[in-house]
Amino acid sequence: MANVDGTWDTVTHSPMGDQKATLSVVSAGDTFTGTYAGALGTTAVSGKVDGDKLNWTVDITVPMPMTLSIEATVDGDKLTGTVTAGAFGSFPMEGVRA
Repeated sequence: MANVDGTWDTVTHSPMGDQKATLSVVSAGDTFTGTYAGALGTTAVSGKVDGDKLNWTVDITVPMPMTLSIEATVDGDKLTGTVTAGAFGSFPMEGVRA
């Protein structure tokens, strides 16, 4: 079982430029809770843990209301994933343990 818990400094490479955010993860079995804090504020998140994979959603209001669907894989102190923004497509995300 991967150690997904902790604080992660993430960057999503979006068409609007690199979006930095801090993800905190506290796992409990096959679920996790935490926060996702970026330039637009802090949002509580909860999602699923499957081995070394995390899946969660974030509701945003800027630049327009939408739900981001995020999947990330933890490998030691690195995190790589994909942020899917509805009709806007998917963008790569990476992070390191803070």
